[in-house]
Amino acid sequence: MSEGPVYDPGEDWELPGPNGVPRAGSYGGAGDAGAGFAYDEETLRELMHEWNDLANEFASDVNAARLIAITEGPGVEYASLGNAELIRQSGSALTTTLEEREAHCRAMAAKFQAALGKYASAEDAHSTEIKQTGGSL
Repeated sequence: MSEGPVYDPGEDWELPGPNGVPRAGSYGGAGDAGAGFAYDEETLRELMHEWNDLANEFASDVNAARLIAITEGPGVEYASLGNAELIRQSGSALTTTLEEREAHCRAMAAKFQAALGKYASAEDAHSTEIKQTGGSL
């Protein structure tokens, strides 16, 4: 993992410094670490859960939007039927949008889960290396 400050979602972060070089934990690079963000294991886990929670909220909203998408008019005259058709179209568009948002959130959660796996692998490799040299954790 890269050296430097670790992103904390609750902390107040500054914009890059006066020379325009982002510091570790902010997007754009952390010295030799390359472009990206640096997170600790706890933050990765928290972000994964937050993205999944948001996806669950979108999934719940999809169910409500489906009710809008099957709206029927109160009568059989043109005005009721036409209004109901517009409401159904709106509900259908809303359902599609919410499903896309849910999929995006699930994909983001999966990325953080994959990062957790890489983090754990790196920790195991470093721990093994230290033990091989006679050190202890």
